[in-house]
Amino acid sequence: MSNHAMSEYAVKTENIHKSYFSGPQQVDVLKGVNLEVLNGEVAVIMGPSGVGKSTLLHIVGMLDRSDKGRLWIRGRDVSELDKVGMARLRNATIGFVFQFHHLLPEFSALENVLIPSLIRDSKNADEDYARELLERVGLKERVLHKPRELSGGERQRVAVARALINKPQIVLADEPTGNLDKQSGESLYHLLLELNRELGQTLLIVTHNEHMADNAHRLILMDDGHIADQKVIARRS
Repeated sequence: MSNHAMSEYAVKTENIHKSYFSGPQQVDVLKGVNLEVLNGEVAVIMGPSGVGKSTLLHIVGMLDRSDKGRLWIRGRDVSELDKVGMARLRNATIGFVFQFHHLLPEFSALENVLIPSLIRDSKNADEDYARELLERVGLKERVLHKPRELSGGERQRVAVARALINKPQIVLADEPTGNLDKQSGESLYHLLLELNRELGQTLLIVTHNEHMADNAHRLILMDDGHIADQKVIARRS
C-alpha cells in the first residue's frame, strides 16, 4: 500500500497477536487483529469481557507492544521505533481517557490538565489552553478545585481536558463512561462527539455501552481475540 493511501488511516493494524503468561499457562489474548480507522472517524469497539479490547487499545496507544504483527499510526510504522521513539510519537499524537480518571489528588483540575503538557515541554506548558479546555468541558468555575471537590462526572471531564491538552490527532478512550451514572455517561459521550466534530480528532472508544454505537462512524465487534465484524455506520461529515 502506498504512503499516500496509508496516510488516510489514523490507525491500521495487521495481524496483531498478543499473549500473556498466567503462571506456566500461555493466554492468547489477541489472535491476528486487523483494524482500520480513518482520520477523523469515531470508532467504537465492542464485545464481551476478556476478548482483548483493552489490550488492543493499549497496543494502539503504544503503551504495550504486540508479539507479532504491524501497527501504523497516521501512516507511521510503529515497528520501526524504539521505546523512546514510541514515547515521542505517543506524546505528540495520542490522548487517553480511561474508565478511572487517574487524577492526582493533591493537584487542582487545572494542574491535572497541564501534566501532559509539562511532560512534553516543561518550559512552555499552555495554561491558557488548559483553562480554555476546562471551560469547554463545562468546568470554568472549577479550575482550582481538587478531585475530591468534584463529582465523578466532573472528574472524568477533567480527564477529557487532560487528554486534549497536547492537541492529539487521536483520542483513545477505554470504557470512559463505565464508572459514571447513566446521565453523566451520556453527557460525557456527547461531549466527546462534539469535540470530534469541532476538532476533527479521531476517536477510538472501547465500551460495553451499546448506545455509543448509535452516533459512531464505525462499529468494531471483537470476539475471542479477533475482530468478528467491522462495519461503517455513517460517513464522516
